[in-house]
Amino acid sequence: MPGPQERLVAQLAQIKKLSGLSLRSLARESGLSSSSLSRYLTGRLIPPWEAVVALCRAVKKDPRPLRAIWAAASEAGPAPAPRRNDLPGDLFDFTGREAESAQVEELLRTVGAVVIDGMGGVGKTSLALHAAHRLAPAYPDGGLYLDLQGFTPGQEPLDPQVALGRLLDGLDVTHPPAGAAERAALWRSELSRRRALVVLDNAFDAEHVRPLLPGAGASAVLITSRNRLVSLDGVPPVSLAPFDDADAARLFGRAAGLRLDADDAVEQVLRQCGGLPLALRMAGARLRHRPGWSVAVLAERMRDNAGRFDAVFGMSLQQLDADQRRLFRLLGALPGADFDDGVAAALFSGDVVDHLEELVDAHLIEEISPGRYRMHDLIRRYAAELAVAEESDISVNLGHVFDHYLARAVAQDRILPSPQRPRPDAGDPALAMAWFDLEYVNLVACFDAAVRLGADSFVAGLPPAMRVWFFRHRGTDDQTRMLAAAADAAGRLGRDRSPLLADLGFALAAAGRLSEALAAYAAASPDGDLAATLALRTGFVHRDLGDLAEAQTDFRRARKLFEQQGNRAGQSQALAFDGWVTLHLGASSDAVSLALASLELASGPARVPGLLTLGVARAATEPLEEALALAAQHRLPHQEAWCHNCLGIVLRENGFALRALDHHRRALELLKPLAEVQLEIDCLRAYAETCTAAGRPDEALAALDRLRSLTRVASGT
Repeated sequence: MPGPQERLVAQLAQIKKLSGLSLRSLARESGLSSSSLSRYLTGRLIPPWEAVVALCRAVKKDPRPLRAIWAAASEAGPAPAPRRNDLPGDLFDFTGREAESAQVEELLRTVGAVVIDGMGGVGKTSLALHAAHRLAPAYPDGGLYLDLQGFTPGQEPLDPQVALGRLLDGLDVTHPPAGAAERAALWRSELSRRRALVVLDNAFDAEHVRPLLPGAGASAVLITSRNRLVSLDGVPPVSLAPFDDADAARLFGRAAGLRLDADDAVEQVLRQCGGLPLALRMAGARLRHRPGWSVAVLAERMRDNAGRFDAVFGMSLQQLDADQRRLFRLLGALPGADFDDGVAAALFSGDVVDHLEELVDAHLIEEISPGRYRMHDLIRRYAAELAVAEESDISVNLGHVFDHYLARAVAQDRILPSPQRPRPDAGDPALAMAWFDLEYVNLVACFDAAVRLGADSFVAGLPPAMRVWFFRHRGTDDQTRMLAAAADAAGRLGRDRSPLLADLGFALAAAGRLSEALAAYAAASPDGDLAATLALRTGFVHRDLGDLAEAQTDFRRARKLFEQQGNRAGQSQALAFDGWVTLHLGASSDAVSLALASLELASGPARVPGLLTLGVARAATEPLEEALALAAQHRLPHQEAWCHNCLGIVLRENGFALRALDHHRRALELLKPLAEVQLEIDCLRAYAETCTAAGRPDEALAALDRLRSLTRVASGT
């Protein structure tokens, strides 16, 4: 059932619909500011009662029926953000480790950090998750979990810069800065405002995890590693040894579902398992599923296998039929962190539901949520070795997985609205984005595997299917790498590389790598439907490089091409940016005419560039405020930042430099979590000029220092 705030927002939206007015016109009719009305309609701010009355009067409706809804919403306050919890489930049969558990929990409460180290299979992750679940109420902002893949077979340890991007995404920072140092600083800043518990699993060494540590604040971090991270200052260790006989027997009995008495057979099983919880659970599961067996029979079967730890895995495999054993082998070669039953079915080329249940029962895989599974690193290594030895051509099976993922990605992408897709397929865009969020790690892992295997169709096809997701998550470390590889693959397949090169150029330009962006655009074919878009984007790069006359030529060529295509939105964009460079070339009256022509063709958020050009050309704040309201309403933070920057410029030019500083600061605040390097450069330059005009030389110097740093990063110097 919707809460009071959601009900109030729904009623306000109905009022706007009844009015038949634009946001700006309704704001004018009701005497409200456009930006405030936008926040009321999106639920980001609860309006005062007088504003509700004014809106009702604007549509000639009695406000009194809304009084109770408004009062309930005001009392409840803004709806709290949902509590984030990425933690995998706790083990139902967690056994022993009482002293270690108490030590871990005490260190988290007092120091805020702890690292659990020990050999593979000793139960580090199990203890970490057990402690995290027990302490969850103490961390109201949720729990984050990330596997750093320090020891995952077939995969490189997760780069700290990539890890920081994924952790920041877990805090809904979807556009992290490009540099590792900037990401680490933002990560510490974000955690300092929260009380969250972060579990970093499978760190390779101290340097692997050091950039991921929180700074000041009430958040805590729990790390696991097979290595002792002795150089990780301020993070005390808790080392796990294999179970002693008493705890080992207790866990073995719980896994087997039996009450066991100490005897030679039990001791033999425990000795074969080496006190490792992973092996004990698997041996117990073997016995549980063979009710006719005694512990002595199990011990004998284990002796008949090879005298190494992998023999425990082999024993678990013996209870499976041939198809189940083959699925297990194939899963060892599957790229990614986890998988669902659809991926497993594609890998196996058949029905796998019953097979997966048997693998779960044998503790060979873990079901982390309904229909979703993962495999312990040690077991994955064993399965991969079997696959190499017993499978003739694993690439065929992986090809089926690539086809499955590509089909799913294309289907989810078609649900997402974009300027290139005015009529998306039926479906929930939020759920489509959530699918990409969930599968992103696996999609990238499959992409890299496909590059190694030469699966060019998948390599060329996946990035276009992720175009909208990447647009909303610009700055991901994988984007430019994947697009470059996809363009190469498309060339080998004889396909048109131009759309991929156009996307590559856009990603490079957003990161401030302007010369590389121009090279990507130049390599694309200037013919066909893409020609207008290429001309427009090339104009953006020439504008950012300061080649205004060249940019003007590009924008005018783009306008003609869009006109030939009958693309009104494209024409509007080209006119607006033509007006922008025309203004900066000194022809303000021509710029106003171009901006007005742009606005005649545009609707919705597409009006923002024209409004900004018009506002700056006329030195008027009203068009800029309308643009800001549109950007906020449609949740376009990079455009919000641009609007605030333009408001700062116009206020400074009108003699209000101190008021202008607030807008510049807000622009830079909005840009912090975004990967809009070039836009940040532009905003810093304007901010420094306003600081100088306001008599703030120290702030101006600080802005210029940041500007020089960003410029060096963008240019690679």
